Amino acid sequence: MREKIHPNTKEIKISCACGNVITTESALKSDFNIEICSACHPFFTGKQKIVDTAGKIEKFKKRYASFNKDKAATKKDKQ
Repeated sequence: MREKIHPNTKEIKISCACGNVITTESALKSDFNIEICSACHPFFTGKQKIVDTAGKIEKFKKRYASFNKDKAATKKDKQ
């Protein structure tokens, strides 16, 4: 490998919303936060978990609630 082309790395801490803290080396110079990690991700835990960031699920349901009502009314009119 060539010398003097690799970035300097530093030990940082990655904090998850569930409270898990991961220590790793990175070229980033500061610690940072994540929303989901391997300790709380549904793929690794086998448990279903809905992560609602800033009310996105309610916003989606509210937006498309009227769409479903209109669609049902249109079906009723055709019959």
